Amino acid sequence: MAVHVGSDEAGKGPVLGPMVAAAVRVDPDDLSTAVDDSKRLTAETRAALAAEIRAVADTVGFGIVSTDRIDAPESDMNTLTVDAHAEALAGVAHDGDSVYADAGDVSESRFARRVAAGVDERGVAVDVRAEHGADARYPVVAAASIVAKVERDRRVDALRDEYGDVGSGYPSDPTTRTFLREYVRDHGVLPGCARASWQTCDDVLSAAEQSALDDF
Repeated sequence: MAVHVGSDEAGKGPVLGPMVAAAVRVDPDDLSTAVDDSKRLTAETRAALAAEIRAVADTVGFGIVSTDRIDAPESDMNTLTVDAHAEALAGVAHDGDSVYADAGDVSESRFARRVAAGVDERGVAVDVRAEHGADARYPVVAAASIVAKVERDRRVDALRDEYGDVGSGYPSDPTTRTFLREYVRDHGVLPGCARASWQTCDDVLSAAEQSALDDF
């Protein structure tokens, strides 16, 4: 089988930390049969598979979207997701490669066109096929999903080293919400790792302001 390129992202929805896109250029026949959508795997299995993927892949690349870029007034998550995929792909793809991407837009065809254009702007011409659920259908996209998730987890671990227990970083995580509340209570501002434009952060700041007024 010919070498293919897959891309996917992790961390689109959390309130803490960056979004991470990964691209993997590999012969799918060289991938372990255990490679699957990263959401279906344990953290330990993902870490082990990520190491195997790196060992057999021609190249692995990343596109990192910082909280500052996410919070920029002119940004939107659809465009940032496109940019992250394009950045990751441009670092690994060769002209004429077949690229499979997990669609980060309600329109699969629009996402594919925008990613292909973003890669082209970076000097590489590729054909992109984007589908919803591609990480469950194409092993090369599942490989990118695993690598992206492991890199995102590594960066969240670094936040724990800096801030203490921040939880998973997702708004639905009680540990993450507690961390934000206590940080704002102790420091009067949001931590630098937070996506300040997220509603969760607005809620935390509003609650802290109301608490201060109640105490006054």
